[in-house]
Amino acid sequence: MADQTSSGSRIRSRGKRRKPPGKGRRALTLLAWSAAGIALIGGSGLGYVYFTLNDNIHGVDINAALGGDRPDDVDNGSMDILVLGSDSRSGANSAYGADEGGARSDTAMIVHVYEGHKKASVVSIPRDTLVTRPMCTDAKGTSVPAQPRAMFNTAYEVGGPACAVKTVETMSGIRMDHFIEVDFTGFKKLIDELGGVEVTTTRPIKDGKSHLDLQPGAHTLDGEQSLGLVRTRKSVGDGSDLGRIQLQQAFIKALVDQVKSVGVFTSPKKLFDLADTATKAITPDSELDSVDALTGFARSLAGLGADDIQMITLPVQYDTVDPNRVVPLLTASQQVWTALKQDKPIPASVTKDAATGQAADVVQ
Repeated sequence: MADQTSSGSRIRSRGKRRKPPGKGRRALTLLAWSAAGIALIGGSGLGYVYFTLNDNIHGVDINAALGGDRPDDVDNGSMDILVLGSDSRSGANSAYGADEGGARSDTAMIVHVYEGHKKASVVSIPRDTLVTRPMCTDAKGTSVPAQPRAMFNTAYEVGGPACAVKTVETMSGIRMDHFIEVDFTGFKKLIDELGGVEVTTTRPIKDGKSHLDLQPGAHTLDGEQSLGLVRTRKSVGDGSDLGRIQLQQAFIKALVDQVKSVGVFTSPKKLFDLADTATKAITPDSELDSVDALTGFARSLAGLGADDIQMITLPVQYDTVDPNRVVPLLTASQQVWTALKQDKPIPASVTKDAATGQAADVVQ
């Protein structure tokens, strides 16, 4: 998969390890949680506002669910966060399809923040990646057996956030410090509160499933259009999930820069509205499930800009048995995990022989 830091995959925006203080959906974004935390800075002493925002946050105790059978908790100043977007179609999300009684993690990103928190790498995991899913426990406490050649996004479906985290840790050998999930509706509202995101498209994008219809040129995308862009699949590149990931990664970079330019601190109402929306949009792990914890978390990431973030897709190739699925390139994938374990940049060479999705030049 092509290295997403190349010039052809940019969207141009216009417009200590382990634990921050305090406790700890189809989503997207590294920035959904980052913007959430940034918006909360300065709000923890506002009485009613503080308790209102705190009540919005409902965490998931990943540590209790997984116990001690996890990779070592290495204290080297870095931080690893699993960011998930689920395709749950219940509640307000039913506008995007029928509720079939389950949810899958259609967007999955491992965010590695390097020691000093001045740089970060983001590794997207294609939802159709075939993995050996470990044994998990579902919401009713029933054990779900391990399964070889399972699609990655079924981990969330059969065992929720804890199973998704366990699957990532089994794949990578890296312990996740945090987990954050963002939902469809919350993502849309967050973008609208930010005033939209400006992007430039190089060709028409018309996708019936994502309801997106854009002509080439500059656009300010509202929440609905932004969600459409990051859900677009069939009408870009080779029509695979790999192309959609390229759109998502480029959009995130635009969003990162735009968040930094929004004057949330000049308007108390704007600050509260953004914080209220963001805290309703996310489900974090239990170590981030308070205003104080999210504020501390955001402060530790506040210096990151788009140019400080390396974005790649896990190196994969199309499966020889089922071309609608992908499998990791073993040597290249191991290089990715080794680099993150050692808190080093991911070598650009890892994506040399990977499938790309062919959608890198759709937006810039």
